[in-house]
Amino acid sequence: MSIQRIKKNDVVIAVSGSIAGKSGKVMQILADHKSAIVEGVNMVKKCLRKSQDHPQGGISEKEAAIPMSRIMLLCPTCKKGVRTARVKHNDQMIRKCKRCGFLFEGSVK
Repeated sequence: MSIQRIKKNDVVIAVSGSIAGKSGKVMQILADHKSAIVEGVNMVKKCLRKSQDHPQGGISEKEAAIPMSRIMLLCPTCKKGVRTARVKHNDQMIRKCKRCGFLFEGSVK
């Protein structure tokens, strides 16, 4: 299995499809399907049947999974979706922005 370039709680931006340009925080990574669920992006409607919890029934909105190939990590200094490199910093491998050099796991540049 390949190394994950996006992790939970990362801020990402959609780069293609009808959701292109929308950004949000990663809520869940679905490694088996190579996709992620991003907060507020790729919203789908689901019909709710009448039940004790929902006596009126109705329609709810929730986030659907997005393939990992359609999202990129959002760099706070570049303000764009960026590719990352893995570099060794203080005896651990961390992600670094290829464009500006921002370190994602540490606060040191």
